[in-house]
Amino acid sequence: MVDDQTSSSSSRGSPAAETSETVVPNKHPSEDVDIERVSASTSVAPLDPYQLRDGMLTEQEIATLRRRRKGKRVAHYHKRQNDLITALLKPMEDHTAEARIEEDMARLPVKIAIYSSLIANFGLCVIQMYAAVSSGSLSLLATGIDAIFDFGSNLLLFWLHKKAAKLDVNRWPVGGARLETIGNIIYGFLMGSVNLVVIVESLGNVITKHNDDLKKFHLPSIIAVSVALGVKFMLFLYCLSLRGKSSQVRVLWEDHRNDLWINGFGLLMSAGGSKWRWYLDPMGAIIIALGVIIAWGRTIYSEFELLAGKSAPHDFLQLIIYKAVTFSEEIMKVDTVRAYHSGPDYFVEVDIVMDANTPLWKAHDLSQQLQDRIEVLPSVERAFVHVDHETTHIPEHRKLILT
Repeated sequence: MVDDQTSSSSSRGSPAAETSETVVPNKHPSEDVDIERVSASTSVAPLDPYQLRDGMLTEQEIATLRRRRKGKRVAHYHKRQNDLITALLKPMEDHTAEARIEEDMARLPVKIAIYSSLIANFGLCVIQMYAAVSSGSLSLLATGIDAIFDFGSNLLLFWLHKKAAKLDVNRWPVGGARLETIGNIIYGFLMGSVNLVVIVESLGNVITKHNDDLKKFHLPSIIAVSVALGVKFMLFLYCLSLRGKSSQVRVLWEDHRNDLWINGFGLLMSAGGSKWRWYLDPMGAIIIALGVIIAWGRTIYSEFELLAGKSAPHDFLQLIIYKAVTFSEEIMKVDTVRAYHSGPDYFVEVDIVMDANTPLWKAHDLSQQLQDRIEVLPSVERAFVHVDHETTHIPEHRKLILT
């Protein structure tokens, strides 16, 4: 298997001569030919120079492993290996084409999920605030505040998505992909602050109450929150299958999932505070608020990781390494590969090694082709390909610290 260590070189070795995914002419191209935009017709079907297929198991072999005692983990490992090898051997054009087809097929369902969630959350925030105000229940107040912020979150995500697509590239050269990430972080802090107020108010109610009188049971409020619970469940089911198609839908799905337990628990504690013990209602509000703070805290942490440049998954790094090392016979080695988040998508850096006598035009054109191929892969925002003639130099982009 191809190693993804960024500090060591990956050499093509003897199998390199068996395949080339890109054809670069040996003569300088004429002025009317743009070698940087060579069409897919210049590519040949990728072979398997490293015999990766030999490491694949059949479905029957995996099923046999799964039936063994403690064999499920081994079977799962080989299933992942099969998927990885299949991805490595698949031409880069196929990765791109499949992603585009999947995006086209999901465009309408994603739009339905976004707009239906926006409209539903507006109606539900009105219903749930009515339930909270009319009943005086702190648990229902916590669910109502969450509903208001759900609608606000949907509006913010919708606006940021539109804004990101229309940013002036002269003022914002890297685009607006990080706007949604920044918006989620800001919104998470606002959500946490409001729920802290709910916690303080509920604690004050518990401390200052001096009798065991129960609040009047308010049936319309219970019905209103039950309706909200049912609508959220339907939205949750609809967004479940689409959460991998769009970052917006993923956030909406998480929101609907959280609202299921928030509304359900709030409904239970509000009714309990009216029928059994008065303190169940404020305690329910405290628990709901703490749950919302924890959930949004995890979201903020994950969004911070994306902005801070978290590394891409191991399988994605291996895909880039393999595609780079088998891209052309002119590439002798792959020195360094890095892929890291800059928002929801990846920035990819690849350092390749070519013969020192390679003409400048050929080195430039081949690296440009590789960069273009990588940039159209799913989840890649930008790619940078650097060409060198040896691997003994100090790694690029490293500041020397003099001691």
